[in-house]
Amino acid sequence: MPMALILSSLVAASRVGGGVSERVLNAAGIDTMLVPTVLYGRQPGWGPPGGGPVEQDMFEGVLSGISDQGLLDITDVVLTGYFADVGQIFDTAAAIDVVRKGSRVNRGVRAFAREPIVVVDPIMGDAPGGLYVPPAIAAGIKDQLVSRADLVTPNAFELGHITGRQLTDLASMVRAARSLECPAIVTSLPRHGQIGVMYVDNSEAWLVTHERIPDAPKGTGDVLTAAFVGAIVNGAEPKAALEHAVAATVSVVMRAHEWKAPELPIVAAADVLRQPLVSYEAEAI
Repeated sequence: MPMALILSSLVAASRVGGGVSERVLNAAGIDTMLVPTVLYGRQPGWGPPGGGPVEQDMFEGVLSGISDQGLLDITDVVLTGYFADVGQIFDTAAAIDVVRKGSRVNRGVRAFAREPIVVVDPIMGDAPGGLYVPPAIAAGIKDQLVSRADLVTPNAFELGHITGRQLTDLASMVRAARSLECPAIVTSLPRHGQIGVMYVDNSEAWLVTHERIPDAPKGTGDVLTAAFVGAIVNGAEPKAALEHAVAATVSVVMRAHEWKAPELPIVAAADVLRQPLVSYEAEAI
């Protein structure tokens, strides 16, 4: 079974952040280790979340325990999300370096055959409000994590902020994504009254558009990233992985609306993560 290390938020009563990533990856047959950057009672959109950031010493200690158990040696996926402290970012960068040097063997059992994949969701802001993390955290994500990534998953605002480019149309977004020097998924692209999700690497670029779904619960970006990663780990090509990830995300939101659920029903709707209710055909761009 592949193993993923998730470094992101842990929100007890809301289906957002690292908890969502964990459940979606589990549904794809990927084991997980979640190292929380914050401990919240609920997502801030509902009001004061309760809890707070995980102190760097504790964060580092959790990573040390995982490392001492030898599990970084067999980690196949590193997925980073929300950070509350610059020190956490540097500790995460160090953990990524350890994973890349790992023996891929634990107690004589061969781990997942591929090289590890590092996925950075650079959570730092959105339009029209701009950055919603301190500038030092945004800079740390760019300098320490994006530079180490095999896949980056920004929204359109984050892509512009990271690359320092003006994004005026789809072509400029493709050029900006290619300047990252690693594949990228770019979300939240306005597209003819719909929403677009784009995959870009040096040789191909694909776009899936879907209808806007009003009042969607928070956490859809976390679902999409994890669903794409799960598909890639299980052998899908980027185009098929993008199509699946968008379809799975939309399907979970459809279930939320059907059941009048205020949060994404990740566990109850796990079947649609594997077999989405809808399908999409990506267009080459």
